[in-house]
Amino acid sequence: MKVLCIIPARYASTRLPGKPLRDIAGKPMIVRVYERAVEARLVRDVVVATDDERIRAAVEAHGGRAVMTRADHATGTDRLAEVAARMTDYDLVVNVQGDEPLIEPAVIDALIEPFLADENLSMATVKTEMRDAAEMENPNNVKVVTDAAGNALYFSRARIPYARSAGAKVYKHIGIYAYRRDFLLAYAKMPQTPLEISESLEQLRALENGCRIRVVETDAVFIGVDTEEDLIAVNEAYRNNAAD
Repeated sequence: MKVLCIIPARYASTRLPGKPLRDIAGKPMIVRVYERAVEARLVRDVVVATDDERIRAAVEAHGGRAVMTRADHATGTDRLAEVAARMTDYDLVVNVQGDEPLIEPAVIDALIEPFLADENLSMATVKTEMRDAAEMENPNNVKVVTDAAGNALYFSRARIPYARSAGAKVYKHIGIYAYRRDFLLAYAKMPQTPLEISESLEQLRALENGCRIRVVETDAVFIGVDTEEDLIAVNEAYRNNAAD
């Protein structure tokens, strides 16, 4: 199985302008994400998908590969699909967000592995257990519930499951995806669905169309960079790792 990892990256960000090019321990953030992705053992190739020449130049200056895309995509999935449509020699496409500079290569591999065992699987993503009550109530933290086989039942910005009785764990959805290439191309063309619009969660479009989404659990720590505070925390993590 030939796996392509695509890292969508836009220059514009309302909370952190020029986010992909912000410095993390001496390199642009998008380069740090790229360096992590290429370490995944099951990934054949990695490419950054961007509509900004500054991002392309930064990636290539550090020995990476970038492709230019249209600037009018409504979602990262649309940008992903544009690149996947051009790059036909791959079976599986992994979407790693350009603001996850601490992504573990092992998590990327774990996301790919279910496809090796299940030829009918079209899509997969990642979850991690939540323990902080305030984080559970925060609508910016997307939650997911799964069935006994590990397939997604629902994603929500609300706390799910509702804690009427104690015992059920709450899981945070991590926005990393893997798709069969043919499914990705079809998925990007599907019209928006009512639950997707209500929750503003694109993955609900797949569920509403009857797609099975496998959800892989991990205990890896994720710090997505959306604010100056996040940037400081990630830089500190890189400094600590360098000191180990």
